[in-house]
Amino acid sequence: MRWPHYEHVFFDCDSTLTAVEGIDVLAEAAGLRERIAELTQAAMEGDLDLNDIYDMRLRAVQPTRQQVLDIRRSYKRHMVEDAALVVTALQSLGHKVYIISGGLAEPVEEFGIYLGIPRERIRAVGITYNELSGHWWEKKAARREKQYLTYDDGALTVSDGKAQIVRELLGDQRGRSLLIGDGVSDLLAGRAVDLFVGYGGVNTRSKVQNEAPVFINCQSLAPLLPLAGGPAALRLLRTGHMQYQTLSTKAAYLIHTGVVTFNNEHLESKFRGAFLAS
Repeated sequence: MRWPHYEHVFFDCDSTLTAVEGIDVLAEAAGLRERIAELTQAAMEGDLDLNDIYDMRLRAVQPTRQQVLDIRRSYKRHMVEDAALVVTALQSLGHKVYIISGGLAEPVEEFGIYLGIPRERIRAVGITYNELSGHWWEKKAARREKQYLTYDDGALTVSDGKAQIVRELLGDQRGRSLLIGDGVSDLLAGRAVDLFVGYGGVNTRSKVQNEAPVFINCQSLAPLLPLAGGPAALRLLRTGHMQYQTLSTKAAYLIHTGVVTFNNEHLESKFRGAFLAS
């Protein structure tokens, strides 16, 4: 029994590739972390629509452009276990990797490029700054001190919008697609791909865990490799550089410890059968 190759792999960013939520980083700097985190959690759990709180959170925090740019450092410092290596391994195996995020575009794009993902395959939310805020008359300070004014309202600022972006990025490309993420917005976007994988390594959202066809319940992203490429992917990685050999061994070990669970019996049977046959 063969497990299919998913050529297109879409990642959520916050709480999937990195262990932080960018908006919470901004909120902490403003002394509003607890209140903003509650709103973020409610949106990720599906209790609030993201569109209802997106502008509310940013207006409460009123970040400067420099504070927004600084999120990229938090993203890198709190990168999820094996995230960078998994992205490069997937690309070395011929997968096309994307990021679709409800986070802010500047830090998400820079983080994605740092991971080796082409800018044209990264989508996040743009924001506009108040050109007359801060020391606007001083050119050096003006760019850093400009404060948040508004955001680009669109598919990524509503809970049920990521599916549209997936379809736009796929266009008329051929090949199966997979999306991995932690939130309900990712779960809803699962209808636009061939396989949705829930990720609980940072935050376990009960709705995602209970409804995702496949769920990864460990910090490492290594188990995504056999889900995206099957046992063949692990075999190919074992013939590559030492870092990929170690990653392949780790992925196989984690699979055998039961960190990947299924809410779809057919998928589970197919996946287990592929591994037993390998």
